[in-house]
Amino acid sequence: MLTSMNDYVLYSLAFSLLFLLLYGVLKVSYTIWWKPKLLEKRMKRQGIRGTPYKLMIGDMKEFVRAITEAWSKPINLTHQIVPRVDPFTLNMVQKYGKISMCWTGTRPRLIIMDPEMMKDILYNKLGHYQKPPLNPLILILTRGLTTIEGEQWAKRRRIVNPAFHLERLKGMIPVFTTSCRRMIKQWQKMVSPQQSYEADIWPELQKLTADVISRAAFGSNYEEGKLIFELQKEQILLVLEAMQTLYIPGFRFIPTPKNRRRRKLDKEIKSMLRNIIQKRVNSTRIGESTADDLLGLLLQSSNQNNLPENASVTNDNGLSIEEVIEESKQFYLAGQETTSSWLTWTIIVLAMHPDWQEKAREEVLQVCGKKEPNFEATTHFRIVTMILYEVLRLYPPVIAQYQHARMETKIGDISLPAGVDVVLPTLLIHHDPELWGDDAEEFKPERFSEGVSKASKDQLAFFPFGWGPRTCIGQTFAIIEAKIALAMILQHFSFELSPSYTHAPYTVMTLQPQHGAQITLHQI
Repeated sequence: MLTSMNDYVLYSLAFSLLFLLLYGVLKVSYTIWWKPKLLEKRMKRQGIRGTPYKLMIGDMKEFVRAITEAWSKPINLTHQIVPRVDPFTLNMVQKYGKISMCWTGTRPRLIIMDPEMMKDILYNKLGHYQKPPLNPLILILTRGLTTIEGEQWAKRRRIVNPAFHLERLKGMIPVFTTSCRRMIKQWQKMVSPQQSYEADIWPELQKLTADVISRAAFGSNYEEGKLIFELQKEQILLVLEAMQTLYIPGFRFIPTPKNRRRRKLDKEIKSMLRNIIQKRVNSTRIGESTADDLLGLLLQSSNQNNLPENASVTNDNGLSIEEVIEESKQFYLAGQETTSSWLTWTIIVLAMHPDWQEKAREEVLQVCGKKEPNFEATTHFRIVTMILYEVLRLYPPVIAQYQHARMETKIGDISLPAGVDVVLPTLLIHHDPELWGDDAEEFKPERFSEGVSKASKDQLAFFPFGWGPRTCIGQTFAIIEAKIALAMILQHFSFELSPSYTHAPYTVMTLQPQHGAQITLHQI
């Protein structure tokens, strides 16, 4: 009897293990083969052409090969940068059309270059789309506004919004001019009035925008903020590596040297931010601090000042300390990287087009003379604004927008199944002759003389800051900062491309000069 009972238990265990094994095999098979093939079949039935699905890796190898080859050599001094910056997407569009399909691992990715369809996706009125599921090694950078969804996003946006109201930003003008003044004084020490000086302005402008966002976000603690930025730069490089490799679930827990470094950087950044935040909360309690910077405004609007020390959660209307930390990290990533890229390409482009450089300088001197620009002055910068927009069109810091269909939805004539990623290739759209005319690859700021809508013929053809409800919250901050920085540089220097400059735009999170931005400066 006992033997029979033992046999029964053993058989039951064996059957359970066999069932679990079979279930696991079927689930894995469905995830890595049957589901992708079913989605591929549905898309092809609707006439969408593209690459065939390859088990697990999708088009990863082709993507890495294309950019490795394109980035191996510079290009001529031209604004036809798409083949170098985004060769894989360009090849897809040329081969399969402006609505075509490729693969990100096991997920199909639909490329869309139709303005009306793009509006439907970005407006996202019914909540059909969200950000694509991200590799956890990428999310380590930030879990701020750009990565969260739904009610959590709506609550966070509502709390952060007041920090970027125009009246608040006007009060930050002294922050912008202070940082620019420091950089210009350093440049003047290197450039005597009778001589010229060659400088790589890419790291210089990175330092400038890091200084601006450090002061704007952390006020008197900006030196600590700058140290956080240095750690984030290393973190970005590690994240870029993760983006170009196939992620295996659970891999981040394996103690490889790079995984250990990622965790250490994340811990250090969070610890430094937590210390800054706690100092601010304490000083505010005793009346030694005001809410003049972004951190102060965040803490004020989230009611952090009423929290006990070391609190990690708040009421439903406020942010937790951890959420303030994530938004602080977001300030750095978005506020520093994008604006430094924008300003760098603006200087490079104006060095390539000295006639427009002189027109911009004449306007700045007419509006401001040698005085530092204030907010009122920035509203009169017509030529400067046209130039900045045209540079954003030709060299957008973020070269694509990504979405993910979270449920079955209709887009134009396409029935889009849940689980499909959507990419709107900003760079390709900004250079599309069908949207911008035969001179789409030329630098012509006058196309923006009557504003963005006229320039893009009232269609969604220009969206460097995104579009719809999730338009970049720091858009106005970045525009004011760029206008003031460019104006102050033009007041003090003329510049031209150095003979050592090589034209090699590529992407490391944002559009950057691969071999630096060597400029010859002349003091005015």
